[in-house]
Amino acid sequence: MKKLGIVITDGVGFRNFIMSDFITEATREFDSVTLYSGLPISAYGVLSQSKITIKELEVYVESKPVWFFRKWKEVAHLQKYQSFYGMKDNLETGYPRNNSPRAVLVKLIYFFTKLFHSDAVILLAERLQFLFFSKNSITQSYLKLLEEDQPSHLFFTHQRPPFLAPFLYAAQQLKIPTSTFIFSWDNLASKGRMLGTFDYFLVWSHLMQSELLYFYPMVKKEKVKVVGTPQFEPYVMPKYETTTEDFYAKFGLDTDLKTICYSCADVSIGANDPIVICAIANAIRNNAIETKVQLLVRTSPAEDDSRFRAIREEFPEIIWNVPKWILTREGHAESWSQRVPSEEDIKDLRSLLEHVDLNINMCSTMSLDFMLFDKPVINTVFGNPENGLYNDQRFLNFGHFKKVVESQSVTIAKNETELIHQINQALNYPKERTAERKSMIDLQVSEPLEGTSKRIATILSHLNE
Repeated sequence: MKKLGIVITDGVGFRNFIMSDFITEATREFDSVTLYSGLPISAYGVLSQSKITIKELEVYVESKPVWFFRKWKEVAHLQKYQSFYGMKDNLETGYPRNNSPRAVLVKLIYFFTKLFHSDAVILLAERLQFLFFSKNSITQSYLKLLEEDQPSHLFFTHQRPPFLAPFLYAAQQLKIPTSTFIFSWDNLASKGRMLGTFDYFLVWSHLMQSELLYFYPMVKKEKVKVVGTPQFEPYVMPKYETTTEDFYAKFGLDTDLKTICYSCADVSIGANDPIVICAIANAIRNNAIETKVQLLVRTSPAEDDSRFRAIREEFPEIIWNVPKWILTREGHAESWSQRVPSEEDIKDLRSLLEHVDLNINMCSTMSLDFMLFDKPVINTVFGNPENGLYNDQRFLNFGHFKKVVESQSVTIAKNETELIHQINQALNYPKERTAERKSMIDLQVSEPLEGTSKRIATILSHLNE
């Protein structure tokens, strides 16, 4: 029997693999499907009553030795590849600023890995990390769970969360073949090490395949499958479509005005969001924008809109879309991971992508979302080390985003003057960069959106053959 185990870690994985067609396609390709969930079973609604099985994973908390070797592995990986700006930025950001006992340990790791960061050293650290899983009670529960279920393949929908490493260890001990999906477009060229060593890898594009083979030279090319990404599949699914009339009615928009959508980052990197929003709103009030427009702001799904309260009071004419992501569990160490999207929010987002006239964001993957609908995109980076604002201009040098800048599929606004000029240009000539946008999508997502879930499920079903 073909028995697929699927590991869902958080709300974004839920969006990608539960709210797409993936579960439907997986049940066609496999005799049984079991979800191993980092979210409570209640998050799955009617899906929990279907023919698939959902099992909630006990939450693993790292011991001190596991933390030490995991940190060693991750920092060594960043040291090895710090010629890439994103890796170097993460390395510098992660260096401790105090001398607490843990900070001193991290500083020792930095010192040691600066000298020794070969693949052999990285894999040694991982073996030591995994060695300390064996006696842990949560790991033992994972072993028992997988022994009972005996999946023929275990698919991790995210390659990075360290709290899933014991589950991978359990699969390795039971010789269950494993695969993982590379979660986002920036993960390989700017983030730290994967949680462990998988047998197979599923990636968005041929670009991502080449990145994976570069950063993980022990991996063979035939083990890396180009599948596209389910992140965008809802945009071609009829169940999420809305009409233009419904869009304008839902958000209370004026049909005689063009619509600018500003999509926020989360608070950790979106400190300049309020500055940009105010700049756009003032430009509309002062008629600096030549076209009659209205502004709609979509906040980050990772947070509520409380940090924008003052702006909402100052500019009551702004329309707000606060993503309807539901908190499924209180008191979790990473509460953002326990928020899952509603079907209504996927419809809202898709309608924004289709019906607004221009998107503005800070170097976000949302740039790709809007490009899929051939909408002009402006990326704002107002901050640098000299002007005292949060330094978001550094993101222009990250490997994944440098390709976007060089492609000229977007424009880059480093201050208010540039932003207003680019808004006027984009609204007057919306198709000016259509060819560049298409080329960027082809580079980042190498397979059609239609049939993404079927493609992934089919490939998974044949990996062990």
